[in-house]
Amino acid sequence: MRISFSALLRVQDDDRYVLFHSRTRPGVCGPPGGVIKYLPPATQLLDEFGFQRERTPPEVEVAGMDLRGVLPPGSVRRFLAWFATGAFREHADDCLRRELLEEVGEVGLGSLGAYPDELSFAHVRTVVEGPAPVPGKPFRQLRRFEVYDLVTGNKAGLRVTRDLVDAGRDPDQPNVISVGQDDIRHGRQGRMLIAPQSAFLMGGTRLAPDLPPVR
Repeated sequence: MRISFSALLRVQDDDRYVLFHSRTRPGVCGPPGGVIKYLPPATQLLDEFGFQRERTPPEVEVAGMDLRGVLPPGSVRRFLAWFATGAFREHADDCLRRELLEEVGEVGLGSLGAYPDELSFAHVRTVVEGPAPVPGKPFRQLRRFEVYDLVTGNKAGLRVTRDLVDAGRDPDQPNVISVGQDDIRHGRQGRMLIAPQSAFLMGGTRLAPDLPPVR
């Protein structure tokens, strides 16, 4: 069983959403965020479950310890029970602060990196996909996407939201785009493909199959 548990950030401007260019999928934009990581004390427990972390090419590898990999089917229930406790893993807000700090630098907005510790997030929805077969693959897949809004009730949240919205509107910021719901349904804006998980910013239904990663 392949598993992947992630947190996504919804930055909304009226009926539009801010997406970042993906370093791991060139030519694709998707919501800020990424895979939740486990902490070192969880390593022994995950080993007992038979968890094997999914490897990525060296040029896109960042720190490791992602909750994305393969589990024996008989261990899935125990894995989910552990995840539900929140022990020895990132929570969604920790994941989003870390990912936002990394990604604003990657898309050319490094000045926003001073604010992540001051940011807070509000849960929008959790989308669970599977377990289900994957066409053309010899495994079933279970995925969880936690979607959060950036809380704008403090100075840092308001400033980061405003700056991200402005960057999405700015044609001189090619790595940050602003898309409408029709763009997400279509799967493309101009030359940029839109990552399928972007649909979860609007609701709990996937609208397109996955795009292949770099390998």
